[in-house]
Amino acid sequence: MADALPTLWHINVSHYSEKTRWALAWKDIEHRRRSPMPSSHMAVALWLTRGRRATFPVLTLDGRPIGDSTAIIAALEERFPEPPLYPADPEQRRRALKLEDFFDEQLGPPIRQLVWHELSNDPRRFALVVEQTGPASLRRFSGAAAQYGRLFTRLRFGAGSAEQAERSRASASRHSARRCASGPASSGSRRCSAATANRASPPRPNLPAHQADAQPPIGARGCDP
Repeated sequence: MADALPTLWHINVSHYSEKTRWALAWKDIEHRRRSPMPSSHMAVALWLTRGRRATFPVLTLDGRPIGDSTAIIAALEERFPEPPLYPADPEQRRRALKLEDFFDEQLGPPIRQLVWHELSNDPRRFALVVEQTGPASLRRFSGAAAQYGRLFTRLRFGAGSAEQAERSRASASRHSARRCASGPASSGSRRCSAATANRASPPRPNLPAHQADAQPPIGARGCDP
């Protein structure tokens, strides 16, 4: 149905999902949220996108599934142009998209790998992250879910590999040292770039479980089932 609420399929702890949640919050878009069990989300993503995407976030908008946080923001800008995330000036917009790509493709992946690597080496903390950010259905089984999660992140992201962690650390340090062509908007301004939302959205393992599932970012009107 064209008038159905947008539905965001997401993972609570994912910074790419957080980037999308912030975009929805910025535009104050009422929407539903679905958060299946991590690892099963890959099959769900493939099903939703008919094989085009194997991970979250995926947003269904006007009956159309959209994968990839950058594509989702572009679609939201077209469908809900106010307030904008992209600068109006073409050159500033080009720089914002370039900066977004920098954080998405160059800085985000090694930092993600390092986070999962450190957590994988601390079973107690990993279990706490699962308990605080996993779907409600998993909280009673956080110990077993954490063991499964450690295995999944080792296979998916190379967590637990000291060699891979050193490569990620070197990559993150190298990219962090680069001077970005354009900086984020000032904290007091209503203007911001699409890249700003991604840069400011790390994983939030200390978020209380009830907030992780039930409370959208400030300004959003998302609702979980």
